[in-house]
Amino acid sequence: MGDVVNLRMARKRQARADKAADAAANRARHGRSGAEKQRDRLQDEALTRHLDGHRLKPSETDSGES
Repeated sequence: MGDVVNLRMARKRQARADKAADAAANRARHGRSGAEKQRDRLQDEALTRHLDGHRLKPSETDSGES
């Protein structure tokens, strides 16, 4: 037979684990300096510009209709 589990304690243990995971996510999101945030923002913008530069544009003569 299985072990006896106190559900109240199991719920509290799970709540503590969830709270710790939320705290870790908040530390990662808000625990950065302004320079780090700006660097990440500039990298994202550069990547977007790079990808947009490689985007294919439909030509005027090729409308896809026959």
